[in-house]
Amino acid sequence: MDKQEIRERIWREMEEKGIATFPPPYGRIPNFVNADKAAERLALLEIWQKAKAIKCNPDSPQKFVRQRALQEGKTIYMAVPRLRKERCFIELKGRMLANVASTIKGAFRYGKPVYPWEMKKIDLVMAGSVAVNIKGARVGKGGGYSDIEYAVAREIGIVDETTPVVTTVHDIQVINGEIPMKEHDVPVDFIITPTRVIETEKAYKKPKGIIWEILDKELPILEILRKRKNNYMVKEFADK
Repeated sequence: MDKQEIRERIWREMEEKGIATFPPPYGRIPNFVNADKAAERLALLEIWQKAKAIKCNPDSPQKFVRQRALQEGKTIYMAVPRLRKERCFIELKGRMLANVASTIKGAFRYGKPVYPWEMKKIDLVMAGSVAVNIKGARVGKGGGYSDIEYAVAREIGIVDETTPVVTTVHDIQVINGEIPMKEHDVPVDFIITPTRVIETEKAYKKPKGIIWEILDKELPILEILRKRKNNYMVKEFADK
């Protein structure tokens, strides 16, 4: 199965079995019953308890993760949809705003837009998933933006190889089959469902930064980073 076939299968099964909740699953990171239970299970882990700053996706099933993080005084960074602005992340913090700011609309109302280099060092990366397997392979909704967000953060040094990448999903989203993975795809270290915690086999390496030669998206933040990279290379050459 290719990734799109896996997506279609999972979306269909979640809908047919009454596992998907609002909004409808197709074309999205699907919301699921007991997503709050998965967030509760995540909160029991040491990697969560030690984390002070979390990069989290803005999708519906991770609302409970964002809400809990804010209630516990953690800082959250959410990407602007499709990274369409130079200040491509929203910084959120504050216990009193947890219920509102954990929603997508609330985040844009109460959050502070920041450049990636203005962010704190990230202690945990939360990724939304359509499907995952125990090797650590992941299928997102298909836009590729989650991988770019990680690559940007890795490029500027606010995440590294040891930063845990976590996803919360329903058990039905943990599949037995293979998931195609390429060098720019970000694998997950932990899979949290409403019923269990899975530490993956970590069969795939995480990308070390932006792989410029395969990147075809024109995004404001990438233009800035490309210029910074080129200027550094020119300076380094001139200093020799």
